[in-house]
Amino acid sequence: MVWIRFLISSIVLVVAAIKMAQYGDVIAVRTRLGGLFIGVLLLAGATSLPEMLTMISSFQLDAPGLAAGNMFGSNMFNMFLLAVLDLLHQHARILRRVAMTHALTAALGNAMIGLSIFFILGDIDLRIGWMGLDSLTLILVYIAGIRLIQQNGQASSTAVEIAPVTEVMPLWRAAIGFLIATGVLVFVTPHLVRSSSEIAEITGLGAGFIGTTLLAMVTSLPETVAAVAACRLGAYDMAVGNLFGSNVFNMFALGVADAFYTPG
Repeated sequence: MVWIRFLISSIVLVVAAIKMAQYGDVIAVRTRLGGLFIGVLLLAGATSLPEMLTMISSFQLDAPGLAAGNMFGSNMFNMFLLAVLDLLHQHARILRRVAMTHALTAALGNAMIGLSIFFILGDIDLRIGWMGLDSLTLILVYIAGIRLIQQNGQASSTAVEIAPVTEVMPLWRAAIGFLIATGVLVFVTPHLVRSSSEIAEITGLGAGFIGTTLLAMVTSLPETVAAVAACRLGAYDMAVGNLFGSNVFNMFALGVADAFYTPG
């Protein structure tokens, strides 16, 4: 039964992510914000919601290792997916075509991952209330980095290529569809976390291993499907921006998680 619940939750995530990519492409064009900004901020934040909700649910289950493993494992899977997309789209060579546009986002992601590792190993016990100074630093770095990416994107973002079907869709419809797809992710994620926790107990592999592998892979399904769908629409900027942006958002979420983890 637990495997069936796990499978159904995964399928719902995939369907919601496909719709999210389509509506995100329309929003990028209608608002003239560009694929880089939409991919890095809007789409990346929405497709990373499962990781965020997974953390909150894992705290309720008293399994913080499941949350941390999911975040770092998700980042690993995103970079694996980026390489796979580049191999599957050799005619476009995604890395060479749009990678330089996202060099700033990639650098921000690496910097935040490096900061996270430093804070974990440093074990700096400075806090404001129950929130650690290290978590607040990650949040501030994210805000400053996104602001810099927005300014850079307005000056250098490439145009988004869209399919004919997206040209006739009004902005309000795309916005409502995007919100509905996001709501589906919010609803289905707790079921996914519970089933993953039960699988960890049944198999005896441990919450940390399940978080880094199985759960990270499944919670990365929205990024996977959104990136693939964006590539099919020709929106390579949005696809790459989604993957790099998800890595950045995951580390931001790791800092925000401290607000929900009151024990320390």
